[in-house]
Amino acid sequence: MVMALLAGPALAQQPGAQPSGPAPEKTPFNDPQSNSEKKKIETPGDKGNKSQDRQTDASGTSKDRLFFTLPNFLTLENANQVPPLTAGQKFKVVARSSFDYVQYPWYGFLAGIGQAENSEAGYGQGAQGYGKRFGAAAADGTIENFMTSAVLPSLLRQDPRFFQSGHGGFRRRTWYALTRILVTRGDNGKSQFNYSEVFGSAFSAAVSTYSYHPHADRRVGNTAKVWGTQVGYDSLTYVVKEFWPDIRRKLRKKKE
Repeated sequence: MVMALLAGPALAQQPGAQPSGPAPEKTPFNDPQSNSEKKKIETPGDKGNKSQDRQTDASGTSKDRLFFTLPNFLTLENANQVPPLTAGQKFKVVARSSFDYVQYPWYGFLAGIGQAENSEAGYGQGAQGYGKRFGAAAADGTIENFMTSAVLPSLLRQDPRFFQSGHGGFRRRTWYALTRILVTRGDNGKSQFNYSEVFGSAFSAAVSTYSYHPHADRRVGNTAKVWGTQVGYDSLTYVVKEFWPDIRRKLRKKKE
């Protein structure tokens, strides 16, 4: 009996013995998998989506600027199915772009080139000639923007936005961008001939030529020249819009 009583405490002190009480709860300090220490891993796709969210407005337009300067409000990146713009939204975004503060130095630059080349000599030289060229450049750009991106798209139910492809090689993407001058998306989401761009730019060229440009330049040939220049400029702009997101990402990576 005495031996049994002495053996009891000895057995209780052996390493294999387990306490009979409940196990202590793990705290955030001793649990490496606790919620307080878990960190969300951000993937490159998440970063791309966040970047896209920053560039896209709730109205279905963009807040982006080409080279961080020129308005690029009608370009959408990686957008497949999006609701069409209402007529009011089309006019609103075009007005926001046409009267953006960056446009005025651009028109001043164009007027300076025209002054140096003495294009449309009927405007003359000096401050008066420069002022006329500046006004003509501003009117040309504003009328063309509204006709191709607001007036005709509203009447014909076409989408004035440029939907960036972002897929394929350089040639494929360049071809896609250049063909957007002739192919656009309707408000129904289907591809169709870009009547708004082709006829809108032609109409704006005719209005500008026969209203406020010098009388000596009011000819059909000059109208066709202005129209061709506008279409060529818009085609080149589409190419820049297609590749600008790639350029923007590379520039931001260098800053990081």
